Amino acid sequence: MNARTLSPLDRLLSGIERALETVSGAPEAARPSPADAVDEADMDDAERRHAAGLMRINHTGEVCAQALYDGQAALARNEDIREHLQHAAAEETDHLAWCADRLKELDSRPSLFNPLWYAGSYAIGALAALAGDPVSLGFVVETERQVEAHLEEHLDQLPAQDERSRAVLTQMQADEIRHAHNARERGGIDLPFPIPGVMHLTSMVMKAVAYRV
Repeated sequence: MNARTLSPLDRLLSGIERALETVSGAPEAARPSPADAVDEADMDDAERRHAAGLMRINHTGEVCAQALYDGQAALARNEDIREHLQHAAAEETDHLAWCADRLKELDSRPSLFNPLWYAGSYAIGALAALAGDPVSLGFVVETERQVEAHLEEHLDQLPAQDERSRAVLTQMQADEIRHAHNARERGGIDLPFPIPGVMHLTSMVMKAVAYRV
């Protein structure tokens, strides 16, 4: 069925299916992982745990991004904006799958709190959409700006020899920069004080928890 003819019930059921796929940790990527062409490096136990903690944070960040986009797309008022959000969400699904695969390679798992992070981010996305498309797109711009910054931090914090994780994060960062640019081009506004600060504080809590649990 074409996305333009989906009924509210269809969208609800589709959203539930996407939520289950996201929090189950078993999404399918449309693009090959950037790590596929990179050899696995020798790391000691501490280095593997640290790399896994960072990748778990990034996996949780992608769960939140997926939920945010899903909530925004569900209530977007403009069909072009909805399609833009859905396209960006599809690329975030790639990121989610790449991070999940890397966690398995590092003998680790996603955060146990991902269902909670998903629900909260979906609610934020839906509220942003209700505030209008310029605000909704502004959330995309600010979210991707903050994600780009923390990816830069993680690229510096990864064990030097972990080029597989680095390849994944580098591609993710390039995609996030493009998502922010596209949202700005479609009319995303700068979010007023104190919203960016609250978003940053929330992300700090998420990162602290997801690194360990």
